Amino acid sequence: MRLVVLGGGESGVGTAILGKKKGYDVFVSDFGKIKDKYKKVLIDNDIAWEQEKHTEELILNANVVMKSPGIPEKKSAIVKKLIEKGIPILSEIEFAAPFTKAITIGITGSNGKTTTTMLTYHLLKSAGLNVALGGNIGKSFAWQVAEDKFDSYVLELSSFQLDGIINYKPHIAIITNISPDHLDRYDYKYEKYIDSKFRITMNQTEEDYLIYDADDEAIAEWLKNNKTRAQLIPFSLTKTFEIGAFIKEKTMEVNIINEEEFTMETETMALEGKHNMKNAMAATSVAKLMKIRNATIRESLSNFQGVEHRLEKVLKIQNVQYINDSKATNVNATFFALDSMNTPTVWIVGGVDKGNDYNELMSLVREKVKAIICLGVDNRKIIDIFGNVVDMMIEVNNMEDAVKMAQRLSEKGDTVLLSPACASFDLFENYEDRGNQFKQAVKHL
Repeated sequence: MRLVVLGGGESGVGTAILGKKKGYDVFVSDFGKIKDKYKKVLIDNDIAWEQEKHTEELILNANVVMKSPGIPEKKSAIVKKLIEKGIPILSEIEFAAPFTKAITIGITGSNGKTTTTMLTYHLLKSAGLNVALGGNIGKSFAWQVAEDKFDSYVLELSSFQLDGIINYKPHIAIITNISPDHLDRYDYKYEKYIDSKFRITMNQTEEDYLIYDADDEAIAEWLKNNKTRAQLIPFSLTKTFEIGAFIKEKTMEVNIINEEEFTMETETMALEGKHNMKNAMAATSVAKLMKIRNATIRESLSNFQGVEHRLEKVLKIQNVQYINDSKATNVNATFFALDSMNTPTVWIVGGVDKGNDYNELMSLVREKVKAIICLGVDNRKIIDIFGNVVDMMIEVNNMEDAVKMAQRLSEKGDTVLLSPACASFDLFENYEDRGNQFKQAVKHL
């Protein structure tokens, strides 16, 4: 059996390692450059590879192809040819899942999935479970399956990864929320993106669980019109349930069938903000399903450190708080960030627009934002929408200037918030690079 891996990054190399171990004839092809650390792994494991090209005769003879989630099907010539030939194209998750007996917990959503994934992992790890972290975060799932050391996996799953599944099913699935994102990959049709997220539950049975945000319109609408066989566990900030999780008078309650009720005062939790209460309810629901003691859950919720680049407090300089929310790559994520601001805010925004509707932020911008710094190659849309709403709007094309300008525009008691609502690829390698440059620039003030 010939396995061709398109993309020589973390998931690609991990899949290659697993494929080799399971007896496949493996070939890795990357249209860009493969990082030196991954080249070394491929060479050490005697796996054939190429970079900066896709050689058709070495690819179109595959029995199965694992495609990196970053490669868009509609724009890649080699992917189109593979589809024409009817060669199965899988995601890393689909390829690796049959090779492990471990329980998987799959977490998706437009926002909050990284925090929820990290928090869920923290709860299970703190309870002494033999658990690993993978998917869209940390070490490749396939690579870890090849090493076969874990009883359960907490996996962050993007819509692109879910598009490449056929039979995979998580024992526990979470959909944190759904809002328009990556629509450029879904023909600008929101319903296609929603359907993509719900692929997480398509193979689940009556023995599996789907934990979901009952306040989310898109999720509620899908569940009204479609069926899943999984047992449903909702969470909400406004509703209460016999089975599910909710907030009642500043107390989080989680009720799971045949499990002792869990309660905790929200102010004793490490995470702050309404959106983080939802993340905590989702993660706690998993912990209860995995039969973790209430005392252990409480302790873990009170000492969780949070996620880098997500509402990360960097420094306070001259009584101005600088916050790195570079991971906010869509409007909905920035909505949560602005909603949690309690002081006048200088907002750094911009990047690669993914079909954003900034009007959703209008009421928050009017209420909370005193100045906007546009950090992107093309800021026209942001300027058109907010130009008459704030007193000061400035364009810059690098992070150092953005931070220096923010310092000039801010006064004691203000907040400087980097929450771009956009992808980063116009000026930065990725959102981590953007966030790290922001932190460096702040430290140099």
